[in-house]
Amino acid sequence: MGAPLLSEVPGSVPFNTIRTNTMTTAVAIETRAIVHRTHGSTHGPITRLVSPGDLGEWLKPFVFLDLFGFKPTAGHKGFGLHPHSGIATLTYLITGDTGYEDTTGKKGVLPAGGVEWMRAGNGVWHTGAPASDAPASDAPVMGFQLWVALPASEENAPAQSIYLAPSQVPGEGPARVLLGRYGAAQSAIPAPAAMNYLAVRLKDGERWRYTPPAGHTVAWVAVNAGRLDAGGPVGTGELAVFEESGDSIAFVAHGDTAFVLGSAVKHPHDLVTGYYSVHTSKAALAQGEAEIQRIGTRLRDEGRLA
Repeated sequence: MGAPLLSEVPGSVPFNTIRTNTMTTAVAIETRAIVHRTHGSTHGPITRLVSPGDLGEWLKPFVFLDLFGFKPTAGHKGFGLHPHSGIATLTYLITGDTGYEDTTGKKGVLPAGGVEWMRAGNGVWHTGAPASDAPASDAPVMGFQLWVALPASEENAPAQSIYLAPSQVPGEGPARVLLGRYGAAQSAIPAPAAMNYLAVRLKDGERWRYTPPAGHTVAWVAVNAGRLDAGGPVGTGELAVFEESGDSIAFVAHGDTAFVLGSAVKHPHDLVTGYYSVHTSKAALAQGEAEIQRIGTRLRDEGRLA
């Protein structure tokens, strides 16, 4: 569903050129403006770009985003066993192999390019760390972890985990579809609401236009390599928020560039937050935190949690 290539003059409105038998006409194309940008806050190997208490209120259902880069040779041990409720997490691995385990009973190794989907629902614990049998290297295990706020009908549903190998993540043009649908490519993960989450790679100078589905007024982009012009510069490690509208977004890569992009229909509920949880009401949060505590007690009894 990519649009034709754009002809652009720096600082001008993007336009397409239409040729007729008698004349050449430049037709202006609307593109969204960037209204906020951030490099987030970095603590060790993790850069937090979005949290529920800040940009998550603007970008909901996308309420949290980390860009992580664990170096096994630096002693980084990954996320550790931790709980969630009321949300779904989607972890996209860019480089490195990661061991995973969760309290739905699943355990294994996710390779670079793979995706972990964890619908926490009423409560779950999970962990991810550089695979212990991977060759020692200074190359980091790098990726994004996204939290998605669930609708009321799913926020206290049973936990569900899905792990997709790289070959199971479909693509359309330069985009891989991690969640939702773009063009003819549709993710195998059942999105809880109307949303897209794409991982995109563009070569130096390549242009690409993203036209969101109807109603996707929320949109943002986070760059993990290279630099974009997206109506303004967006560099490595930076997240840009676009104005709420239905317009498309034009991208130009400066250097080989990789980024993730989210668009969605706005989550209609307030965000009621716990430490690892986001719900739509205090009652739903209390229910989820009670289940987290119950599972945690079991894990301690089994010696799996200090």
